[in-house]
Amino acid sequence: MANHKSALKRIRSNETKRLRNRYQHKTTRNAIKKLREADKKEAETLFPSVVSMIDKLAKNNIIHDNKASNLKSKLAKHVSAL
Repeated sequence: MANHKSALKRIRSNETKRLRNRYQHKTTRNAIKKLREADKKEAETLFPSVVSMIDKLAKNNIIHDNKASNLKSKLAKHVSAL
């Protein structure tokens, strides 16, 4: 158990951030799945919002920058191939 007030606060804030990161990551993964299953017109409207979500995850270091780039590239190829 932590002995300092600052350590207790750090534990609380870490848990809050962990839950927020988990929620954002899961929401983005669901949006990606929805985009992959969508038809051409719907996929083109969803694509900018999904890319924005991926960029936010990368900016906050929830996912790696290269992973974000790979995801965006694969999704762009998928949407253009529809």
